[in-house]
Amino acid sequence: MKRTLALLAALAVGLSVSACETPQQQNALFGGALGAGTGALIGSAASGGSAGGALAGAAIGAGTGALLGSAATPPGPGYYGGPPPGYYGGPPPRRCAQWAYDYNGNRVCTAFY
Repeated sequence: MKRTLALLAALAVGLSVSACETPQQQNALFGGALGAGTGALIGSAASGGSAGGALAGAAIGAGTGALLGSAATPPGPGYYGGPPPGYYGGPPPRRCAQWAYDYNGNRVCTAFY
């Protein structure tokens, strides 16, 4: 019974945080996985095929890959620059209330509303 409750509690905790991901977290996870694989290969080759070298390389590679993957994430939209389109449209267009003609015969507006 205790084992079932512990398993259900672990499952509930795992499900509660499984869908909360941002692009930065996704890139950190991908970078960590790629770094762990690369680090394990390099660590195994550098230590002559020992498991300890592969584990050390995987740990170092996972940490480095996660840091680089997280840092390489571009900022989301709206971080820099002006407001998004439609946020502020500016003043309404000026409309002419009275038309007249200048010396050259061109129609010009003399009063706005």
